[in-house]
Amino acid sequence: MRRIAASASIVVILGGAAALAQPAQPTLTETGLVYPNDQPVPRYMTEIEEAYWREHPPTTRTTPPPMSPVYAAPEYAPTSALCIAWEGGTTLTNILADMAVHLTDRSKGDADLYIACDSSAVASSAQTTLQARGVNLARIHYVIRTMDSIWMRDYGPRYIYQGQCRAIVDHVYNRPRPNDNTFPVAFGTLRHHARYEIPLVHGGGNYHLDGNGFGYCSQLVLNENNGGGDLYNYTEAQIHDLWLAYQNCDTQFFTPFPTTVDSTQHIDMWLITVADDRVIISDWPSNPGSAQDVICDNAATFMAGRGFTVYRVPAFSVGGVHYTYTNAVICNNVVLVPTYTNSTVSPNNAAALAMWQAACPGKTIVGVNAQNIIGLAGAFHGIVMHVPAHLGGVNPTAFLTALRGMQSLVPADSVNITWITDDDEAVSNVDLLLSTDGGQTYPTTLAAAIADSGSFTWTVPNVTTSRARLKIIARDAQGNTGSDQSDTNFAIGTNACIGDLSGDGVVDLSDLAVLLSNFGARQASTAMGDADGDFDVDLSDLAGMLSAYGTVCP
Repeated sequence: MRRIAASASIVVILGGAAALAQPAQPTLTETGLVYPNDQPVPRYMTEIEEAYWREHPPTTRTTPPPMSPVYAAPEYAPTSALCIAWEGGTTLTNILADMAVHLTDRSKGDADLYIACDSSAVASSAQTTLQARGVNLARIHYVIRTMDSIWMRDYGPRYIYQGQCRAIVDHVYNRPRPNDNTFPVAFGTLRHHARYEIPLVHGGGNYHLDGNGFGYCSQLVLNENNGGGDLYNYTEAQIHDLWLAYQNCDTQFFTPFPTTVDSTQHIDMWLITVADDRVIISDWPSNPGSAQDVICDNAATFMAGRGFTVYRVPAFSVGGVHYTYTNAVICNNVVLVPTYTNSTVSPNNAAALAMWQAACPGKTIVGVNAQNIIGLAGAFHGIVMHVPAHLGGVNPTAFLTALRGMQSLVPADSVNITWITDDDEAVSNVDLLLSTDGGQTYPTTLAAAIADSGSFTWTVPNVTTSRARLKIIARDAQGNTGSDQSDTNFAIGTNACIGDLSGDGVVDLSDLAVLLSNFGARQASTAMGDADGDFDVDLSDLAGMLSAYGTVCP
C-alpha cells in the first residue's frame, strides 16, 4: 500500500475513550414496531425487524419518472445542506456534534444542517450540545418529526436536478422503519421540492455516483427486489433501467461482501468516488485473497479501466466489526474521515488520512473518532444525506413539465399546465405567459402572481398558430425571478404543421430525425416526436409528419 506523509491540512479529532455502541432492538406493539429514542439502532436489520419484515413486507410505490433533462450530482459537487437525524442517544449525537462543527464552518463544509428531531425538547437539547461545541447555529434548521434511526443516508432524500430545479427521487427504505421511510416526503414538502417515487426497495448507502452519469452499487439490491408481497421481481437490467429513468445514471453492479464481513452489504463501506476521475477503494492487508479483498481488487481494476485514478485505504474485520475508512463525508471544502481507537486498526489512521489527502488535494481532511458507531455497521457517510446547491443563487429557478412543445391543442379544451420550482429560500408566486410567435415575444398573460401550486388548468383560446410556446416566471419574496419556457413549438387550432417537430417553421428532414430518434416512446407527456399529442411516439406521428412534409408553417 502506498503511504503518504500527512499534510498540514489534516485534522484529527481524537475524542475521549470510545467503545463499540451496543445496538438496541425495537419493541413490537399492536400497532407495529416502536424504536427507542435514546439508544443506537443499528444500520443492519435486527432479528425483530427481520421477523416483522417477513410478516409485513413493504408496499412499493410509483410515480412516473422525471422528464429530461435529469442530472444526479455527485457528493463532491457543491452542496448547500446536509440532512441528519438526532438519534441514538449521546453515544451517537456527540459524533453528530463533532461533525457539525466542521460541516457548518464557512471555510470548510460551508453547509446548512437540517436536523430531524423527535420533539421540540430534543431540538432544544441538540441546540445546547451544538452551541457548546461552537457550531455555527445560523446554519442549523430543525425538522420536528418522529424518527426511528440515525441512518439518514439509507432512507433520506436522494437529489437530482431536473432542468435547473432540485428534485427528490424517493425509494422504499429496506428496513421496516416507517418514520424514517417517510422522511423524504416531509422534507420535500418543507423545501417545496418535487418528489418522484421509484418502485425500488433500497438502502441509499448502497449507491455512489460520479459526475459522468455513472452509478455504482452492490448486487444486494437484487436480493431486496426479488418478489414477496407486492414487491417486484426485478432483473439486474430492470433495476439498471429504473435508475437510468429516474436518475439518469448508468449503474454498475458489484458483487456484495459476505454478510459475515459486512452485514449491510452496502457499497459505501468500501468504495467512494471523490472526483470525476478519482475513487477510493478499500484494501485488506490482513486478509489477502479473501472474498472481500478480491471484490475490492476487481472493482479497482474496473474503475481504473474506466479512467479513474484509484487510491487504496486499509480495511479490517476485527471481532465481527468491519472497520472502514471509505464511509466518509465530502462536503464542499472538507472531508470527514472515520478514525478508530481499536488497537489493531488505529495504527493505520495516519496512513488512511494521508491517502485521503492525496485523493482530495485542496480539501481539509478531518479525522473524527468513529469507534462509538462502527459496531453498528456504518460510520459517517451512513448518517448524512446531501442536498446539492441551488443553481439559481438568490434567484428562483423553474421547469415546465407540461407543455414543453410538440403538442397539437384544440380551442376550448382544458389543458393542465404543470411545473416545478426551486429557490434558496422559497418561491412566492408564478406567472404563466403565452407566445404565438415561437417564443420571440410573450404578450399574453394566462395567470399572474398565482400560488406556486405546480399546476394550472388552462382553457385553450380560439387562436390558430403552429408556433405557440409557454413561459413560467417564478418569483420569491424579495422580487427575484427566474423562468423556463417550452423547448419547441406546439400548435393551437391547426394540424397544418403537426409535423414541425424541430420548431423551425418547416417540415423537413430535421423533423424526421427528431421523430425517429424518439420512436417507440410510451406515455411520455412531452416526448420529442409526439406530434399528435397522444403521449406516444408511433406510426400516427410519422404519418402526420409525412403528410405535411415540405410545408412552410404559418
